[in-house]
Amino acid sequence: MPRLRDLGMAIGTMPTGPHNAITDVPGLTVGYETVIRDTPHVARTGVTMIFPRGQRSWSEPVYAGSHSYNGCGEMTGIAWLKESGLLYNPIAITGTPWVGAVWDAVCQHSMRNGYNDSFLLPVVTETYDGWLSHRLDQLVGVPEVEAAIANATSGPIAEGCVGGGTGMICHEFKGGTGTSSRQVLIAGTIYTVGVLVQANYGAREDLRADGVPIGRHIGTERIPSGWAEPGHSPGDGSIIVIIATDAPLSSSACDRLAHRATVGLARTGGYGHNGSGDLFLAFSTGNRVIDDVNVLEQVSLVPPGAMNALFHAVADAVEESILNALCMATTTVGVNGRTAYALPHDELIRIVRASGALQSPADVQSLRPPDRLP
Repeated sequence: MPRLRDLGMAIGTMPTGPHNAITDVPGLTVGYETVIRDTPHVARTGVTMIFPRGQRSWSEPVYAGSHSYNGCGEMTGIAWLKESGLLYNPIAITGTPWVGAVWDAVCQHSMRNGYNDSFLLPVVTETYDGWLSHRLDQLVGVPEVEAAIANATSGPIAEGCVGGGTGMICHEFKGGTGTSSRQVLIAGTIYTVGVLVQANYGAREDLRADGVPIGRHIGTERIPSGWAEPGHSPGDGSIIVIIATDAPLSSSACDRLAHRATVGLARTGGYGHNGSGDLFLAFSTGNRVIDDVNVLEQVSLVPPGAMNALFHAVADAVEESILNALCMATTTVGVNGRTAYALPHDELIRIVRASGALQSPADVQSLRPPDRLP
């Protein structure tokens, strides 16, 4: 499946990292386990694991912050993250019913391997995949988490119907997992901002791509709505946004980055409805945190006045990550024949071309090389 840039669209003017993915942040790895089966219960779900420092994430914390745009969702461990300003472990993203099982599985893995023998508060977060997947059986637990940990990798990563995003719906089309990255120049050094989203929110008529209102031009007579559950508002749902950077930031600066995810979400048509869990977490790998009571930490920090480029990068990468999730997802049939249809690429291209926003592949690839970064 083509990503957004393969279709001739690029969000903003900042250059991406080499893979246009969260894994462009050095040392960061992502692992998936996707659960698709029809017996004994229909499963369209999974788990995504994000390791800020690869396997060193169990022992080397990073400065982190978070933001709740609308809180109809769950992100465990946030109270301690806010208190300490640190993220101590990998991040897990899954479906709503499996948060407890994934939390337990992460703890078990840590204890078995001697990473944390006394205290552990994992960050496990979710969006709801119960329209396509069975809700009662435990579909994600220890085996799936162990597989996602073992599968964690750097470089290019899968998108769409993978990991925790397998059963998700976005703007009434098939949604799921998406990623993107940007490079910024600060004080003579190029840093990377990477984003990964699990997109499961939004009404079709609100969907925009690079400012073009594509959703209102694709009627349900052409592509039926992916949501048809009684009592469900299409604008409800959830999105999880994870932001990573190697720029050296404090926890309060990470909070500020997490807030800017709202800009990218708003551009695509996310309004933070009452029934939506829009939860954002940002972390920085730019300093080595020595969690030792006998050692004073020496850290570098991006000054507040230099944060603008990072803010811009987050907004653009969030928007493109959501659109990548939509472009890469495939039509999925779930419980009782319920179907979430993929965003039709031909329609997307037709609508964007009519707006004059479509670019050539060469133009997309030539955007702002690193030596011309602002």
